[in-house]
Amino acid sequence: MDTLKDTEHKMQGALTHLKDELKTLRTGRANASMLDKVAVEVYGTQMRLPEIATVTVPEARQIVVAPFDQSNLHAIAKGIEAANLNVRPVVDGHVIRVKIPEMDQSVRQEMVKIAKRKCEETKVVIRNARRDGNEALKKKKADGTIPEDALKRGEKQIQELTDKFCKRADEETLLKEKEILTI
Repeated sequence: MDTLKDTEHKMQGALTHLKDELKTLRTGRANASMLDKVAVEVYGTQMRLPEIATVTVPEARQIVVAPFDQSNLHAIAKGIEAANLNVRPVVDGHVIRVKIPEMDQSVRQEMVKIAKRKCEETKVVIRNARRDGNEALKKKKADGTIPEDALKRGEKQIQELTDKFCKRADEETLLKEKEILTI
């Protein structure tokens, strides 16, 4: 049933987006993914940091950014500062060093709240996909392309998908919470 596959695809997309969003949250340890969403003004346009530099993590509390083009060094530093990640980039020769400060308990709690909010937003997207899938099935039933029992079976399968993806979103968020709260 193509409606079921479309619904599952939308739900999988929402879960993938959640995983990407959770990667960017600070955990107290350096993580190259923290800088994935940083936008930098170079060559007259906005570009994401991974497109213009190599990002590495040589130590637990430090990220090193090595631009492909050295003329972008200061623009990258400005972009990292403008991203409001509560980190300060320092230009050191041909690279930018970003020290990751120790997180106190209030900052950790705030990061957990953000993770939970992102999880709830993902669940809303998953539930919207369920609604869209159920509406598509009802339209097929009204058009006479599927019988009543196929409608009921399809709705049950879509609900099972919804439960599965909501549970996986909760699991991903719980893993991130543990990572954030680990000192």
